[in-house]
Amino acid sequence: MSENVIESEPLIARASDSGLISDHDRTGGTWSAVAHIITGVIGAGVLSLAWATAQLGWIAGPLCILVFAMVTIGSAYLIADCYRYPHPDTGDLRNRSLIDAVNHYLGETNKTVCAILVNESLCGATITYIFTTASSIRAILKSNCYHKYGHNAPCHYGETLFMVVFGVVQFFMSFIPDLHNMAWLSVVAAIMSFSYSFIGLGLGIAKVIENGTIKGSITGVPTSSSVDKMWLVFQGIGDIAFAYPYSVLLLEIQDTLRSPPPENQTMKKASFISVLITTFFYLCCGCFGYAAFGSDTPGNLLTGFGFYEPYWLIDFANACIVVHLVGGYQIYSQPIFAAADRFCSRRFPNSNFVNKLYPVKLPLLPVFQLSLFRLCFRTVYVVFTTGIAILFPYFNQVLGVLGALNFWPLTIYFPVEMYFVRKKIGAWTTKWIVLRSFSLVCLIVSVLGLVGSIEGVIKEKLG
Repeated sequence: MSENVIESEPLIARASDSGLISDHDRTGGTWSAVAHIITGVIGAGVLSLAWATAQLGWIAGPLCILVFAMVTIGSAYLIADCYRYPHPDTGDLRNRSLIDAVNHYLGETNKTVCAILVNESLCGATITYIFTTASSIRAILKSNCYHKYGHNAPCHYGETLFMVVFGVVQFFMSFIPDLHNMAWLSVVAAIMSFSYSFIGLGLGIAKVIENGTIKGSITGVPTSSSVDKMWLVFQGIGDIAFAYPYSVLLLEIQDTLRSPPPENQTMKKASFISVLITTFFYLCCGCFGYAAFGSDTPGNLLTGFGFYEPYWLIDFANACIVVHLVGGYQIYSQPIFAAADRFCSRRFPNSNFVNKLYPVKLPLLPVFQLSLFRLCFRTVYVVFTTGIAILFPYFNQVLGVLGALNFWPLTIYFPVEMYFVRKKIGAWTTKWIVLRSFSLVCLIVSVLGLVGSIEGVIKEKLG
């Protein structure tokens, strides 16, 4: 670290809630937004969709994926109109995050609840990325072992070391200043997500052709009791819920867009394109994975070893997952880092520990600015998320808990309530009744998914 201290303006001037970031920093367009969204959305969740489809069956599984897709698009459109305040096209105040938007439209109490849920959601996603990455690294080693010694060979590898290695990588990656400096990383991660999604889809189709039949049933995986079936169905719904919504990231991504045209128009277009692409992959991966393996569908399509050959292709797919999740971890971490920077800059405006920036030069990388607070906070965050992932490395169950816990409040409740305020919709009008009813149905679905997934985590931990 250089001894020359840059006497810069406080970090709050770069990342304030009032949108003081200069317009020349906002250079993104439709396709950069699509890259950010796909990096954030097509992640660990896509790998569990075949398993989720298997729990729900041939009718309810694909239908549930389509319903979540439509809900996600509707939610994205509502949130995109909340970026500028008070008018969605010409408002002077920019809401750089969902928390800011909730604060301006719904008040301080709702803001506090939203902040807790948003940061829990972002943190939870990074935790799942850690143990998913470790599973993919382990799958590469197991794939090579099975190829060399046979499919019945005792190829057992732990995951803890790989989680620690991933944490070390993220320690360095976490010093990327913010999302404005991450377009290149999102493009690389999006390419990787397409690569392993195509491979998973291709392997599923090949397996169906090899089998000569389409496996599965209308009712899904059979169980010994209706209670066990109920838990698995609820957990499958939670997994699908985790795979879609990106409401916690939408306004951060929208803040990277240039204007004109109005940012909300660009964001709606990018959201539609992104959800259309992801839904195609989700349906293909979920349906062909279930068709290939039926009741034996693994929890993670590429690491659960439904596929053994060609081993090199499975290795490549899992390597793509690792690269993608390295970028995905940062997509979900950067809003937390930015929020911590803003909070401490406001709370301690004269603190050198928080506000003084030091130029740092690492090999092969451009010079970047680092404060002592950023160094400490981001290090502690990486250590914390890595530790939690080591304690709870349960792929499908954790995904279900996170998806069900956050789906209703962040994707449905807050966007709908902000829409009521923005459009001044009165109580007991037709729109009010329809949207309230829709919100209630989504709440019930979320609660069922949460209960089923928590039961799964407890069962795995005790087992």
